Amino acid sequence: MSAEAALSVAASLMDTNRIGAVVVIDEQDAIVGVLSERDLVRHMARSGAAAPDLKVSYAMTRSIITASGQDDIDACLAQMTDRRIRHLPIVDDGRLVGIISIGDLVKWKIDSVTAEAEAMTAYIKGG
Repeated sequence: MSAEAALSVAASLMDTNRIGAVVVIDEQDAIVGVLSERDLVRHMARSGAAAPDLKVSYAMTRSIITASGQDDIDACLAQMTDRRIRHLPIVDDGRLVGIISIGDLVKWKIDSVTAEAEAMTAYIKGG
């Protein structure tokens, strides 16, 4: 998403793709911000009818935390919880490769714990 796009365009993109945030990049594909649903709501409340025409750069969060594909899931969860963010851009060699949500990580953790519990149960029953 371009920082120059209108908030209405960002909101439409998020709605169409059923996502809660977009990563904002510049002409060199460097991350310059993240625009979340929370950012949109905040600026709608502050700017009223003018909000849809405002630029993404006006509403985006600029202090970006990123992770790499090699980062530990628990460390990512802790970072997201500590900073009270729900979306984390994933960067590899300085380039955006994806974005994960706290919901993605919580689901992974639950699935992991469930699989471990089932394996332990099968081991105990079979042992």
